[in-house]
Amino acid sequence: MNNFLPGLYIVSTPIGNLEDITLRALNVLKNSDKILCEDTRRSIKLLNHYKIKNKLISYHKFNEKRSLKLIVNSILDGEKIALISDAGTPVLSDPGSLLLKECIKKNIKIFPIPGTSAVTTAVSISGFDDKYLFYGFLPKKEKQIDTVLRNIKDYNFSIVFFIPAIKINFYIKLFKKYFLNREILVAKEMTKIHENFYRKKLKYFDGFESKIKGELTVVLSEINKKYTSKENKVDSKTLKIEIGKYLKRYSLRDVVKLISEKNKLSKKEVYDLCLKIKN
Repeated sequence: MNNFLPGLYIVSTPIGNLEDITLRALNVLKNSDKILCEDTRRSIKLLNHYKIKNKLISYHKFNEKRSLKLIVNSILDGEKIALISDAGTPVLSDPGSLLLKECIKKNIKIFPIPGTSAVTTAVSISGFDDKYLFYGFLPKKEKQIDTVLRNIKDYNFSIVFFIPAIKINFYIKLFKKYFLNREILVAKEMTKIHENFYRKKLKYFDGFESKIKGELTVVLSEINKKYTSKENKVDSKTLKIEIGKYLKRYSLRDVVKLISEKNKLSKKEVYDLCLKIKN
């Protein structure tokens, strides 16, 4: 490889199909002194497929701080270090940010070796707005998730998440709370034999009946004003009957919270309606 200089090489690798790798990426991996990866058991399959014998070094969220100084010193001593993730483009919702920032601080050369990304792959076939926000993995606690989704619910462009398949129904429930006027694409096993895409109006999607495995890429569409104005329009007579029933069982505060979240109405609007019904 010409001009193969010491530095950090951020190398994109396939997200499933091993043929989805560039010639340049293969050349970098073959000529690297070390290859940092999340899981050596997964990355060795890629390297074996292309007969690459370089030494793999485990580099993940549990050891990246501890390994940082040693790796940086190796580059400063003239080594060519490649960073890969289990799949796709490194650093994006994967380990590597600490190393990248340290290399920037030390004026170490950084070389992006572009290629496959689950984010762009899913957005490209979504049919949604190509202006998008990539969020990545959401927090684990429901209260924290609520805060995040509340802060981004009014962004009028596509939003991309990485979701553990085992928790998809849990997240769908929360998405419906904040993004009811959008469509959803769930991308499963992209580029693999069992690749599948699920496209729904979020309002009518209750998740999956059977358990699915792996990691999903989920794309929410831009806000669809047609759904907002028509499908989400609340019938006032039905709403008054519903509020009346709830007021007999719950406190005013609980009813306001429940009805406003369920019907996407402002709390003030629901509060005023509750007072009218009570009086």
